[in-house]
Amino acid sequence: MPTLFILFGYRFFFWSNDHEPIHVHISKGDAECKFNVLDVELVENHGYKKNELRLIESLIEENREIIIERWKEFFNKDNK
Repeated sequence: MPTLFILFGYRFFFWSNDHEPIHVHISKGDAECKFNVLDVELVENHGYKKNELRLIESLIEENREIIIERWKEFFNKDNK
């Protein structure tokens, strides 16, 4: 499971067998969530509070191009 980056203790990563649409998993402690990236949208949440999800969403929006680029590199896809 490739880690993209760690920001404010949140680890942003893909599973090595992940599927489209482009999305990212985020974990910190026992909490984990999943966001779609192209249209930033929460898909799953297990343990995060609303204020944490807002921070995570803003971090995804700020780093969206990096996440998409790393997805394409890792999965060898040319998604748009």
